[in-house]
Parts: sequence; structure tokens; C-alpha cells
Amino acid sequence: MADTIVDDRAVFIGFDSLTYAPRGIEIILPNSSEKHYIPDVLEELKPKVGMTFDNMDQAFAYYCNYAAASGFGVRKGTDSKTNNGVIKLKYYLCSKEGFNQKKKVDTLEENAKQKVVRANFSKRTGCQAHIRVELVQDKWNIYKFVEEHNHFFVNEEDMHFLASSRKLTQLQKHMIQSMAKINIGPVRAFNVMRTIFGGFEEVGVSKNDCKNFKREINLFINEYDAEMMVGNLMKKKEHLPDFSCEYFTDEENCLVGLFWSDGESKRNYQVFGDIMSFDATYRSNRYSMVFVPFTGIDNHNNNVSFGAALLASETAETYKWLLRCFLKAFGKQPDVVVTDQDPAMKKAIEDVFSGSRHRLCMWHVMHKLSTKVGVTLCNTTDFKQRICDIVWTDSLSPSEFEVGWHSVIQDFDLSDNNWLGDIYDMRESWIPAYYRDELMSGLMRTTSRSESENHFFGQVCNSKQEEAIVKAGKKSRQCQNCKEYGHYASTCSKPPKKTGVNTKEKTFDTMSADS
Repeated sequence: MADTIVDDRAVFIGFDSLTYAPRGIEIILPNSSEKHYIPDVLEELKPKVGMTFDNMDQAFAYYCNYAAASGFGVRKGTDSKTNNGVIKLKYYLCSKEGFNQKKKVDTLEENAKQKVVRANFSKRTGCQAHIRVELVQDKWNIYKFVEEHNHFFVNEEDMHFLASSRKLTQLQKHMIQSMAKINIGPVRAFNVMRTIFGGFEEVGVSKNDCKNFKREINLFINEYDAEMMVGNLMKKKEHLPDFSCEYFTDEENCLVGLFWSDGESKRNYQVFGDIMSFDATYRSNRYSMVFVPFTGIDNHNNNVSFGAALLASETAETYKWLLRCFLKAFGKQPDVVVTDQDPAMKKAIEDVFSGSRHRLCMWHVMHKLSTKVGVTLCNTTDFKQRICDIVWTDSLSPSEFEVGWHSVIQDFDLSDNNWLGDIYDMRESWIPAYYRDELMSGLMRTTSRSESENHFFGQVCNSKQEEAIVKAGKKSRQCQNCKEYGHYASTCSKPPKKTGVNTKEKTFDTMSADS
């Protein structure tokens, strides 16, 4: 009757979590010495042979309501189908139907000895209570109803522990999904609901129900993630005139590249797009795609977003496609592009951003220092301090930098270090001494800025693609909020005066308002 079991979740939460009591009417069946129990409920709640329903769900809901009033759980049993695959017969069972299957143990098998199986208390009693519904002329009829149970029923105050009595409402589902967007997991979401609703029993579900719901959502998103993401962005492009989105796929229709930018990003670029960071170092995305943010600096020294992309490969051709997308969206090249040391990226910039000056991010170069020369040398000597003194400054001339560099290399006997030789050969691309007259807005030199970006975008790259879009959008709105606050602060405050002269106060106020 019930070889295939569906929704077997009626579990004990502990010895005292479910209190089974001899509720109902006690009877002894013919030809049996065992006691059985019939639920003591209103007659109109009981299923009756011949009852009809429009569909299976209605029949199941009716039996669940009866079970909730009686004090037992319900689960779905086997079904029978026609040759066309249409279900024509279905069983709905007491959750204690059947018995737990005993596992076979063979101590001679080496692998079997290593298995540790958690001991679970048996929840099944072989209860035969059930209803059987059949499809007759597009209606579902109750064909059989077994009322007797071979176990006690659950006390009314403990009914919320039964799986068939627990169901997430649309509000609760919305709360779990909304909290997930701000990195609040399903367990913490359950605790929030418990506090809001006034107790465990008032929530109507368990922590596991919340976790199972979030897992089911994740499984669905995993299968259709890229399709959902591209579809949502293309809808925005269709309805928002300032929104840009481009993508391309391979021969197997797998996503290879995706670029997007909104209207606020484009307005930021028109004002602050003279210098742009083009960073492709966030490679930890679970789909092995590279997350590429385009970042600038506003007049309050805050990060502003110009757009972002996901790439499946890091070839020169892929980067060329991305930069062409950027040009199409923004209409002009930046004056200066700051990147890491990727040669494919360098080639793409030379071909597509031919009018831009290419610079390397100092933070990404110097971040490798301890790895390339040794942690001991950096931590036990003044090598790191001396090298940073000549690198992290724009007060030196090119000749002064070169003298200082060679002095450090010679003093620490590092002339054979190939990495130091390589970064010295490309010094004109990343050492401020060679472009002291260029305004770099701190994009190349601020360690804390790069560390902050790495921390945030690291969270983006550990997300699904659809979540990555949401988190990148959150970062963009965060940047916009910082920009608005900076403008507010500059117009509503002024630094303390060091002298008693007031002649320039009005000029300062005007400049602050225009900043």
C-alpha cells in the first residue's frame, strides 16, 4: 500500500517534545488483542466513503484538517497511474504507518566497520489508518477510510510539532527571502519570527522547515540562475532608458560574458569618469566566473560604481568584448585606467582604450611583497619600511626613486630576485614618482580602499549569479548614499578657523556648496 513514502518528516524533537496521550475512543478490533484508538472529533470533520473533491489537494487538505483535530500526523503514500501517466489512485496515511527499515550489517566488510550510524528512535508503529481516493469522472472520491489507530494521539498543545501541522505562510516565506538578501540565514530568520509572533508555537513552523524552504529555493535558483539573471537585466534594459546590459553565450548556450550599468552609474561616470579602476581579481565565484567591477572616486573621496560584469574566461578577446560594451554604454574612454598586472587585460586596453593611459594598482603590486621576498625579511628587518618609503610617495623625482630603490636592493642583497626586477622594469606604470603631475584620485595608492573593495566584492563572488547582481546593486546604492552624505556634510559644515580673519569665509562657503 505504501512502498513509496513522500514527505516523511514527522519526527521527535526529543523525549518530551511530543506528548502522546490516550485521547479518543479506545477499542479492541475483532481477532486482535491490541488496543486501538478512534479519534473523538465532530462527525462533520470525519472523512466518509463517497465524499468527492475537485482535486487531490482538496482531499489531502481535508484529511489534514481531520488529523489536526484528532492528534496525529499525515503523509502522502503511494499512487497508481494510467498508461498516460495520469494519477488515478492515491493513499494518504497516518505518519506512523509502516516500520523503520533495519540496516544490514556485515562486520567482515571493511567499509561497513568504518560507518557510524546515528541511533534514531523508531517513529513508526505500523498504523493502518488512512484514506484512499480515486479519480472518477474528473472528481476525486474517497473510496476507503480506515479510522482506527494503534497508537496514542498527540496532545493539543503539542500539535504544532507534527510535520503535517506545520506550513510556511506567504508572509513567512517572504520574510525568509528578504532576510537572506541582508545575509540573515533561515535559522536567524526563524528566531526573528519567534520574537515577533510571541513564541515557538505561534510561528507554526520549525527551524528545519525554514532551512528546508531556503534550500529548495537555492536548488531552483541553481538550475535557472543564469537564465533568471539575464532575463531580469534584459527586462530592466527594455523598460529603463538609462540601463545598459549586454551578454553573449557560447555554442552550447552557456553564459560567457555579461555586462550591466544603470543610470546612476552613467551620471557618476560623466562627472568622475576621468580615472577608473577596472578590477578582475575576484575569481571566487561558485560558477568559476570572474566578477569585474568598474570603480571611480567622487569629489568626497568615496568609491562610486560605473558598472560591473561577469566573465567566464580571462582572455584578451573576452576583455575586448567587455571594454566595447563599456564604450557602447558610456560613449567615451576614461583618461586613466587602473588595473592589475594581467597581460590579457593590458592587450585589451591597448586595442580598445587606445586613448587612455594605463596604470597598475600599487596595492595589488605591493600586496605580494611578503610572498615574493619572504615573510621573515619583511617582519624582522626594516626592508619593508624602506621600500614603502620610496614607493608610497609622490614627493620623489624619478631619479631619486631609482637611487633609493637600488640602495634598498643592494643593502638586502636582492639583486637576484626576479619579481623585484620585473616590477622595477615596469616602474613607470605604477610608481607615483613618474607621474607626479597626474591626478590619480587615490585609486592607485590607497591600501584601505582596495582592502575594503576586496572584502565587499569577495562576498559578491561567493554568491550565486542572481544574488551577485543584488549585492552589486546594494554596493552601488551604498556608494550613492556616501556621495549624497558627503555633499550634505560639505554644505552644512566647515572646518574650524585657525585665525581671526573672516574675509575668505564667504568664498569658502561658496566653494563647499559647489563641491
